[in-house]
Amino acid sequence: MISTTPRTMKMPKTILLRDLPDSFFDWMDLNLPTGTSRNAFINHILTREAGRTNFQSDLFAVASEPSKVYGNLPFKFIDLFAGVGGFRCGMTAVGGQCVFTSEWDKYSAKTYQTWYSDDHVHSGDIREVDAKSDIPNHDILCAGFPCQPFSLAGVSKKQSLGRAHGFDDEKQGNLFFSILDIVDAKRPPVLFLENVKNLKSHDKGNTWKVITKCLNDRNYSVHTKIIDARQWVPQHRERIFIVCFDNTVFDHIDRDIFSFPEKPLTDDPDLGSILVTKAPDPKYMLSDKLWTYLQNYAEKHRLKGNGFGYGLFGKNDVARTLSARYHKDGSEILIKQPRWRNPRRLTPDEARQLMGFTDRFAQMFGHENGFPQVVSDTQAYRQFGNAVVPLAVEAVARSIVDVMVMRLMINNECLLKGRAFKGENAKTKKLNLDTTVLAKTSLPAELAMEV
Repeated sequence: MISTTPRTMKMPKTILLRDLPDSFFDWMDLNLPTGTSRNAFINHILTREAGRTNFQSDLFAVASEPSKVYGNLPFKFIDLFAGVGGFRCGMTAVGGQCVFTSEWDKYSAKTYQTWYSDDHVHSGDIREVDAKSDIPNHDILCAGFPCQPFSLAGVSKKQSLGRAHGFDDEKQGNLFFSILDIVDAKRPPVLFLENVKNLKSHDKGNTWKVITKCLNDRNYSVHTKIIDARQWVPQHRERIFIVCFDNTVFDHIDRDIFSFPEKPLTDDPDLGSILVTKAPDPKYMLSDKLWTYLQNYAEKHRLKGNGFGYGLFGKNDVARTLSARYHKDGSEILIKQPRWRNPRRLTPDEARQLMGFTDRFAQMFGHENGFPQVVSDTQAYRQFGNAVVPLAVEAVARSIVDVMVMRLMINNECLLKGRAFKGENAKTKKLNLDTTVLAKTSLPAELAMEV
């Protein structure tokens, strides 16, 4: 209802708010600082807004459905080379809203669309996208750019076939430069990239020199760490995580604050945490022929002093790295199944959980019984073997958000594109964000409450 009371008439000192949607209360309870009443919280928001020179009606546009906000600093990100959404899960968990997704494999795109109810996945060649017009403004660019041109296994295979690898791989190796095209067009404050650990040593370090020079030339600081997802999932999966900050937005204080996550204090999981308790479909057991072949192959290489061969694991073990070739014979991770003649492969659902696509993430997107399988077993194995572990993404993302929050706290500035207003402490070239979103960040409570 719109009031027709003349502006000169003195308004009452109390306000009764009616017909607020349930989602408003969900959002308020999610962001309510400990020890603060709802009334005080609303009073704080209104008081602050009244002092603004330019009211923003879309203050929480990135959280248009508050009940879907799982973090506390709303920001926008894009998901390039998205696969089945390892970045989508991890970034959403810390408050991000995905505004653009690109994945050219039709089977991965099908899984992505189903899992995240996203019908706007760009499934064409990212090199044909007009970054300025087709990609929205965003705060964090996420990309697990294709790793096969740089991985140990990928390079070995390509060399044996006489094929180019690294940046010389025209189909996949030069996609890093497509990322740079988007960086040049949109200038996101943060870049969050992931690749195989071999990236730094590929081509005697020359590949990494090119990457860092390209990023430094664009005035981004580069932070890297090889992280083993063993901390979160029962497999050894070492990947390099690359976080870059725009030096025109962040200063040395912010960069000093950033650090990659430390090992969780909880016990590392073992395979028993993801294996089914009842015997799965017998189709996952290796045939006698395949099991005999794998044993003979391993023995042949053992006699030569090589380490090639299958990996056989029980419920108390930790698996090798799950690869995209797992669908072929499952040899890198075979499971000892009680009372079965031969070992078996992981089921696709076990592979999903081995990669950290947990039920918690599934529930965030409305799947109460875990993420569904919507492709064949072969495609599911390929997708999980190529995925980034969302739990690792989430952990690194929390460290990124800490830096974003600190930048906001220091200068009342923020990074969100398209939300500028001229506040007392604002610099015209930077942007501003509502401070109430700090209520439950990972920063110490006493710092968050000072805002």
